Amino acid sequence: MSLVRKKTIEQSIADTDEPEYQLKKRLTAVDLTVFGIGVIIGAGIFTLTGRAAKLYAGPGIALSFVLAAVCCALAALCYAEFSSTVPVSGSAYTFSYFALGEIFAWIIGWDLLLELMLGASVVAQGWSTYAALFLDQIGLGWPSSIGPDSNVNVLAMLLVLVLATLATIGIKESLRVNLVLVAIKLFVVLFVIVAGLFYIKGSNLTPFIPPSVETPDAGVTITTPLFQALFGFTPSTFGVMGLVSGASLVFFAFIGFDVVATTAEEAKNPQRDLPRGIIGSLAICTVLYVLVCIVITGMVKYSDISGEAALAEAFRSVGRGGFATLISAGAVAGLTTVVLTLMIGAARVVFAMSRDHLMPRELGKTHPKWGTPYRLTIGIGVLVAIVAGVTPIGKLEEMVNIGTLAAFTLVSIAVPLLRRSRPDIQRSFRVPGNPVIPILAALICLYLMLNLSLETWLRFAIWMVLGFVLYAVYGYRRSRVGLEERTGEVQKA
Repeated sequence: MSLVRKKTIEQSIADTDEPEYQLKKRLTAVDLTVFGIGVIIGAGIFTLTGRAAKLYAGPGIALSFVLAAVCCALAALCYAEFSSTVPVSGSAYTFSYFALGEIFAWIIGWDLLLELMLGASVVAQGWSTYAALFLDQIGLGWPSSIGPDSNVNVLAMLLVLVLATLATIGIKESLRVNLVLVAIKLFVVLFVIVAGLFYIKGSNLTPFIPPSVETPDAGVTITTPLFQALFGFTPSTFGVMGLVSGASLVFFAFIGFDVVATTAEEAKNPQRDLPRGIIGSLAICTVLYVLVCIVITGMVKYSDISGEAALAEAFRSVGRGGFATLISAGAVAGLTTVVLTLMIGAARVVFAMSRDHLMPRELGKTHPKWGTPYRLTIGIGVLVAIVAGVTPIGKLEEMVNIGTLAAFTLVSIAVPLLRRSRPDIQRSFRVPGNPVIPILAALICLYLMLNLSLETWLRFAIWMVLGFVLYAVYGYRRSRVGLEERTGEVQKA
């Protein structure tokens, strides 16, 4: 028996017709695009823009966002080809199973679980901070003893549990709520852009790319980027390299478009709508990010930008403190959609793994009325609520990033490999410039991973060891593909 045994594409598609594991096909291209926008536009646009401009690139941070968007677009093309060709839940996990083999599929599934569940917990904590601020601004308030800075963050836990209930009832119902919240935060973002244009000063945008400043070399520590530790490279801020450093940071404001691929099985016309949803949401968010960057660095000198609440502080600096309430409301709406989308994505990944018996198969069964993996959705909601409520996340946010980049890398590599091994498959969308574009996407993702700290890599290694132990004890022995390999028959659930 082989660790790289593969599940055939035909079997992956056939599995979607099993009654106990069947998801309802209810999503359109608009639903998928809104789904992508809902998860991409979140904390990044409200805080990350200002921090990246202040620390790395100055007004040139707009170019950093463009560079990061190009990098994401390369990976997005690979996701679009896979998800439209094989419209099955699981995203990169499913793609890796039939392109690279079971052990790679497990690695990616385990990575995605880390990305989506921990990401939802982190964002839920961020949401609670904005929600408490918003409640204070409108005169209601929230008890500090159970607030964001307490030992038990009840506000974050309530959000997660409500959203888990909504996601359990149905994907379409979840996206209706998502649509309303996305509309609110898009209105706020557009309001910020239009209102901010009247307060832009040309002097704040000069120089657009500040002169390079070399970062002092403090030696190798646990927080040193792996690339620097390996090659002795001393990073710099501002200048051209500052743009690259800024892109490494703001890249993570885009992660989430891959979650659209986890809903492939629920799309009405996946061959047409999935590429539109993935690429469309990425394009819309890129334009908004760039405009926000220009506005915020035009309103406030980059060296004076707040690293925590950049947009709100920018308007306070020009005497428009009243806009802070509106911005807080937009942040609350924005982060709500991110938490909802990440939890739905996590449930769909584990759903695919349980259908393949790499996770307990009973977990993946869908509700006869709602058509959702209700046990998984409830279980993931409880876990996310606990982590968000009682765990100080701190620097664990970077673990979300490393899991995502690992998935991007393997999906990019898998495109040319599957082109060679299965040229007969009908592909409704094809990555242009194969194999150059997929290889370039993989190399960029690897470079960004190397820019993460040694601490992050150590924690990632521990997470992966736990995953390998679970696979050896449970997944390898019970794998549906493994059973087929031993018996020569396709195993039914």
